[in-house]
Amino acid sequence: MLMKNQTSQSKIPSPWQGRIDADGSQRWHQVVDCLDTELQSITDLGSEDLAGKIALLGYACDQGVARNQGRTGAAEGPRAIRSALANLPRPKGAILDLGDIDTRTTKLSMEQAQAQLAAGVAHCLGQRAFPLVLGGGHDIAFGSFTGLARHLQNNGEAMPSIGIINFDAHFDLRLEPQPSSGTPFAQIAELCADNIWPFNYLCLGISEFANTPALFDTAKANRVRWLSDEQLALSRLDLALHAVSEFVRDKDYLYLSFCLDVLPAQVAPGVSAPAARGVELAMIEPLLDAVLQSDKVVLADIAEMNPRYDIDGRTARTAARLLARIVRH
Repeated sequence: MLMKNQTSQSKIPSPWQGRIDADGSQRWHQVVDCLDTELQSITDLGSEDLAGKIALLGYACDQGVARNQGRTGAAEGPRAIRSALANLPRPKGAILDLGDIDTRTTKLSMEQAQAQLAAGVAHCLGQRAFPLVLGGGHDIAFGSFTGLARHLQNNGEAMPSIGIINFDAHFDLRLEPQPSSGTPFAQIAELCADNIWPFNYLCLGISEFANTPALFDTAKANRVRWLSDEQLALSRLDLALHAVSEFVRDKDYLYLSFCLDVLPAQVAPGVSAPAARGVELAMIEPLLDAVLQSDKVVLADIAEMNPRYDIDGRTARTAARLLARIVRH
């Protein structure tokens, strides 16, 4: 059942509220439809018609951040992002908020939450919706990609060409016995190997000082392509755009992941691991536009939004701007 701007937890005010303009202009909070349920299972999504809609799905989990020895609080991220989106000018198209997979209220483990997310993403794609996933730690990525893989397998695609583009200061390719927010792309590489799929991974914003030599070795072994935070300067925008264009050219589908810690700490203080340098938003936005203009992006997520450490809502506002930019395309 769809309810306008309500949540399943009636005692908690909805994040979808904000300014009402006298001139009749509308904002996100006035047009977003909400599924009146708490997502304890993919069956909670029911039979709603999602075709052609942007489907927001929250991943309220930071267990992976804790395992990776980061600053916890990202489980509160989806709600903070929604609150920041609420007052933005009305987007084009229909937006449906499917609610959260919330490890705090359901007592799901990180692995169970990832499985629920994968099921939700596959469901949305099967319904011809565009899943936009709000995090949550960057372990979100394994759930997102697994959902895309499941959807393509359900469609009988034996060897799809999927390109993964991750805006991030970190490779997140850790080889650890226990999965965490530092392992998702290593897990994706293993999943691709199991399915005999190519692992096509481009990481934009890598910091030399936030990744160990072992991680660079793992990236090279997996033929990962990357541009560092130092390479992503406005004076070199043409070179970066060329690298992105070359990467997307022969891909059938693109999965876009955005880790907010790629941004400078003064722009995005509310993350698990703030960046000492980061990549300026003025550089990121044209690269993001270039990816979206390929018309190959079928899934996107945003990770590491941590309201506990945000200052003046800077990180949430930036996340909202980036998401609105994705929706605009």
